[in-house]
Amino acid sequence: MSDAYLALEDGRVFEARGRVPGRTRGELVFTTAYTGYEESLTDPSYEEQVLTFSYPLIGNYGVRTERFESERVHPRAAIAREFTEEVVEWLDSESVPAIDHLDTREVVTSVRDQGAMKCGIAVGDDVTPEDAKAELKKCKGMSEHVDIGKQVSTAEPKFFAGDDGGSDATVALVDCGAKGSITSSLTARGADVHLLPYDASVDMVEETGADVLFISNGPGDPENFEQAQALVEAFTGELPIAGICLGQQVVANAFGGSTEKMMFGHRGVNQPVFDLDTEQVVMTTQNHGYTVADPGELEVTQVNVNDDTAEGLEHGKMNVLTRQYHPEANPGPHDSLGFFDDVLTLASGTEVPLAD
Repeated sequence: MSDAYLALEDGRVFEARGRVPGRTRGELVFTTAYTGYEESLTDPSYEEQVLTFSYPLIGNYGVRTERFESERVHPRAAIAREFTEEVVEWLDSESVPAIDHLDTREVVTSVRDQGAMKCGIAVGDDVTPEDAKAELKKCKGMSEHVDIGKQVSTAEPKFFAGDDGGSDATVALVDCGAKGSITSSLTARGADVHLLPYDASVDMVEETGADVLFISNGPGDPENFEQAQALVEAFTGELPIAGICLGQQVVANAFGGSTEKMMFGHRGVNQPVFDLDTEQVVMTTQNHGYTVADPGELEVTQVNVNDDTAEGLEHGKMNVLTRQYHPEANPGPHDSLGFFDDVLTLASGTEVPLAD
């Protein structure tokens, strides 16, 4: 086993066991999910972050590629109380530094109390605390990558045919870092999906013959996804519009709203959401560090039970429907899978009973 050190922005340095060697840096965040480590590690929304698992044992049911949400691991490094050998082998095959045997409870509570912070990690046979501090120093003063969408989006349009016997809708899904299960949730309902680059043009959307414009989840600041916002503005009133996670934030900005960075975000599979219309609470899967501060012309229809942040936005006249959480789950509860049915109902030209 090699040496490992984690240096935090608040000045503390944690000693750990090195599992995969390397040196890196990034924004330190945590997830409270008990399961779904494969999905979390392959979620593009974790791009350029260092992911800490609050659950103590990661890897207890192996690694299966069919659970992956994308083609690679996205966090710059992974931290746990203990990783199994199978997870270590997987991370090693992708050259993603990994450490364990440290007090992840203290790491998580530090982020919870002080907010997401920058960190530096050094793993190797001869590393020192100064090596981790040097990595941290490299990221101090650096702003978030403004073109992060390019790192996680498809480079060329892709087509996914819908299953037989379902909806005949066509979806233009703008890939700002989309999870694979968003596409499969739509095709399973019979929809044809055109996966488009994050900077797709109006012409590219029109060429698909889409019945609905869908903005995906993704990493970073939604204000950096200017072309996705421009698409929403261009097709407002022309096509129904849907969005998930970062997609909700992009749509809100397009409708005159605003977004802001959260203290430590929502990352886990047990986030309670209250529906203002039905007065019911559903449990949801979430992974985001930004939220809608002002919905602009949109109406807030769902809120987070813990902090009242906007979880659902709608505009009945303009056929807009968005969710801050991940209705497709993977992992997580399936309480909100009906969102995809509502989106495809909008796409078919049939009204969904949205809030007035």
